[in-house]
Amino acid sequence: MMGKKNIFIGFMIICLLGSPIAIAPASATDWPMFQENLDHTGYLDEASDFNPDTWLFQTQGILTSPAISDKLVYFGSTSGLFYALNLDDGTKVWDYKTDGNITSPPVISGDNVYFGSGDSNLYALNKKTGDGVWKYKTGNAIETTPAIDNGIIYFGSDDQRLYALNTNDSTMKWEFQTGNAVKSSPAVFNGVVYFGSDDGKVYAVNTADGAELWGHDTGNAVRSSPAIQDSVLFVGTDNGNFYAMNIGDGSVKWSHNFNDSVKSSALLDPNDNSLFVGSDNGNITSLDMRDGTLKWSVKTGNVKSTPALMGDNIVVSSDSGTVYVLNKFSGKEEWNYMPGYYLFNSPLSSPAVYGDDIILGSGNGDMYSLDFSRKNSPVSPYLYYIAALIVVIIGTLIIVRVLRRRRKGKVE
Repeated sequence: MMGKKNIFIGFMIICLLGSPIAIAPASATDWPMFQENLDHTGYLDEASDFNPDTWLFQTQGILTSPAISDKLVYFGSTSGLFYALNLDDGTKVWDYKTDGNITSPPVISGDNVYFGSGDSNLYALNKKTGDGVWKYKTGNAIETTPAIDNGIIYFGSDDQRLYALNTNDSTMKWEFQTGNAVKSSPAVFNGVVYFGSDDGKVYAVNTADGAELWGHDTGNAVRSSPAIQDSVLFVGTDNGNFYAMNIGDGSVKWSHNFNDSVKSSALLDPNDNSLFVGSDNGNITSLDMRDGTLKWSVKTGNVKSTPALMGDNIVVSSDSGTVYVLNKFSGKEEWNYMPGYYLFNSPLSSPAVYGDDIILGSGNGDMYSLDFSRKNSPVSPYLYYIAALIVVIIGTLIIVRVLRRRRKGKVE
């Protein structure tokens, strides 16, 4: 009887895990760069009339957040391939091979898409065809997402510099030397570019000539990317301190200690005076933008990604391999999706939001399009791996059961 019971339970589990998940549409508008805009606020003000489906695209590891423009999704992979996919169904439009892993989220401007690679080059490709327009060689890997303003592209490199190039021909306008690698993506506001460095400083640099306006020493590496609202800059540090700074002189308006590294960049919601930021303490936290007062904090697993705003909810992904949709006022969980089903979990990238659709990548190499409005997702390939594992376990139990009976019979 025990053998039959095991078989029946195993069959029911496989049926539940293997059942197809419905696919449904959503709507929205472009998300052309990391955190959506030059100020890195991480939200959209309007939606479009396009309705993409849920889908899954498999490649090698994905450590960058995607960008969206003209119904195409752009992202890079650890194999060095950069992709453009159809937003509606996830089919590949083109790919482009670099000589290094790509951890730099892309930015889209005009006819081109721009991104950095571990091969030390910044690339400009035609966004429709994937043809190379130009590339610019730096002294080390490029991990930041570029920012483009008035025809100038700003980006950091592990060679300790921030660069300003002309987007039309890659000629250098200026470069700014820091004391260590620049992994913090720059934000541009009112003629000033703001960014952090592994030398522990947050910098404000004049976009016209690259002159330093101020530098605030935080005491530890700054890999969080600045976000700006109402002349206040918000940024986290590896020593666990999160700062609100006056953009004019870098003076600290308020700070909050997370007691662990803050590599996540803040999502800003000026409508509610709220900011949302993750940390290595395992929580996603909401603070009052005005004075740093704690509003709520929810356990999600370590968060190095940056949340995105979606109506009255925020979308946040964690290193534990789960993407959460949380109520922005209370932190209450509205939905979650774990494509690795615990056994195959890997860190997820920062999400891009397209109406009710969530686009994000996995360290395992999968790019997902999820539909929050109907709580729909593509069937994860790891579902089948787990189903196969269950079959093997049940088969093993049956074999062990049979062998025990035979041995028992021989003894009798």
